[in-house]
Amino acid sequence: MELRLPSELNAPLGRFLVLLDKWNRTHALTALPPGERREELLLDAAALLPSLAPLPAGAKVADLGTGMGCPAVVLALARPDLQVLGVDASTKKLAFLRQVAMELPVPNLKAVHGRLEDLPDLDADWGTAKALAPLGSLVAWWERHGKPEAPFFALKGPDWEAEPMPGGWIATPHPYALPTRGRRVMVEIRRDPGGG
Repeated sequence: MELRLPSELNAPLGRFLVLLDKWNRTHALTALPPGERREELLLDAAALLPSLAPLPAGAKVADLGTGMGCPAVVLALARPDLQVLGVDASTKKLAFLRQVAMELPVPNLKAVHGRLEDLPDLDADWGTAKALAPLGSLVAWWERHGKPEAPFFALKGPDWEAEPMPGGWIATPHPYALPTRGRRVMVEIRRDPGGG
């Protein structure tokens, strides 16, 4: 899979990086050097964009453990007709995300504060998480927050298969590579229709 961000996102994503740099000086949101942020935080999210295509307007997308809004910001900009929830327990990271939503602007992006095990059901149609937790934990959270048929897409490293998967779920890998940061896998997780 060749990663490509839509050209119309260049300007708002450029503003996102400027805002991140400004906030990072005070709030230490990321340890990534500025020169690596576009590839690691934004281009990496491009792997998810084709999987949004089947979603109808108004569908609810949840980015679990969104941090500074990656990949939530890219998803919300790419599909302004979707409701995108950036969910995180970090108050300062969500303060940044709210600022991003206001300044870029990204009106369909909403910051949701709380721990995934404590939040009420998000009732999401589609979900993702990047480098958040092992697959078993992700599945447990998605059982709580995703609709029964809703797919979940975990952005993982190439060693993802070492993580145990709970029964009743199917994991389908979609490998890709970042230009300088190497091999990655988007793991598509769905309930096993024959697994009960």
